[in-house]
Amino acid sequence: MNLTQPSQENVEYMIDQIKEKLRMVNVDAMKSEHFDDSQYEELLDLYSMVKKRSTFSPSEMQAIASELGSLRK
Repeated sequence: MNLTQPSQENVEYMIDQIKEKLRMVNVDAMKSEHFDDSQYEELLDLYSMVKKRSTFSPSEMQAIASELGSLRK
C-alpha cells in the first residue's frame, strides 16, 4: 500500500493497523471515519512508530491512544 498520498483509504488502513498492533479493547472509540486526511502527516508518523515497535508498555499505549484522540475530527 502506498501511504505517501493522503487519502481516506490510507487513513482507514493506518487506523486499522494501529488498532490491531495495539490490540485495543475499545476499537469503536477509534473508528477510521473519525479521522480525515487533514492531519495525515501526524497520523502517518504515529503509524510508522507503532509499526516499528514489537511491544508497548501500558503508559506508551495510553500515550498513543491519547495522541489518536487528539487527531480525531
